[in-house]
Amino acid sequence: MMPSGSGLVTVFGGSGFVGTQVVRALARRGLRVRVAVRNPNLAHDLKPLGDVGQVMPVYGDITDAGTVRNAVAGADTVINLVGILYERPGSKAFERIHVEGARTVAEAAKAAGARRMVQMSAIGADPNSESAYARSKAQGETAVAEAFPGAVIVRPSIVFGPGDGFFNRFAAMSGIAPALPLIGGGQTRFQPVFVGDVAEAVARVATDPAWAGQTVELGGPTVVTFEEVLKMIARETGRHRLLLPLPFPVARAIGSVAQLTTLVGIPPVLTRDQILLMQTDNVVAEGATGLGDLGIEPTGMAAVVPNYLWRYRRGGQFAEQPVG
Repeated sequence: MMPSGSGLVTVFGGSGFVGTQVVRALARRGLRVRVAVRNPNLAHDLKPLGDVGQVMPVYGDITDAGTVRNAVAGADTVINLVGILYERPGSKAFERIHVEGARTVAEAAKAAGARRMVQMSAIGADPNSESAYARSKAQGETAVAEAFPGAVIVRPSIVFGPGDGFFNRFAAMSGIAPALPLIGGGQTRFQPVFVGDVAEAVARVATDPAWAGQTVELGGPTVVTFEEVLKMIARETGRHRLLLPLPFPVARAIGSVAQLTTLVGIPPVLTRDQILLMQTDNVVAEGATGLGDLGIEPTGMAAVVPNYLWRYRRGGQFAEQPVG
């Protein structure tokens, strides 16, 4: 359903893993897409996602209210996909990006007269969580709802697809480590969702006013444990590593040390906060509105994941079968 008005959508975070797919889904609907990024000169690869002139990168930083106002001017719909997975110790980046940044976007969208807004959150968002990430996501939802009543909240589980930061991370680890950490015994449950399905869901709720004010939780067709994920990665890469049980207290301590790499600009393998997240299942809540309600049939991992994990096999794409 095409939105009324200008047909212009401003997307924050449109150059990321999920964002590029959202931009493509919007462009397919004939919408003009303004993609707010911190460095437009490095975002020319976004333009081919639509017809000539349909997708336009502009400067926008959600921590700078002035650039946000410029980016949303004239937009009928505003989508905020900006998020980070870790922060440097003491930086309060989660609060700055997920809460204050989201509020800045929502306030600017409202002031600019936008009719619709979509805020990307995450399953597990909880104001009472031990995890700073989960708390900030919940606080961001509240900030957006207060500033832009009627905003749609989208909460995906772990998102998979070429270029993801989950399956690729552990597949890469399996290539160099003699063992993989079975964090908390490996029984935390996830409901991985395909990035293409997430993008389609965002596009649908962004262009249909019937979804105003709702929260949508996105999960794939299968619930798996962390142990099952690691075994799947081993099967597809042919790198069968020892799965080393790692109790949560030990994992948290290791995560605290690993996070120190952020102080020198090196992304950590896992942080203490991410371990805290793994202490709670990451699945769609019973009775929640999901992909099925949007008319989207979820894509299974087996149809997609093997198509990009081959790169971690010995022999790569030329290995007919994963080898150990």
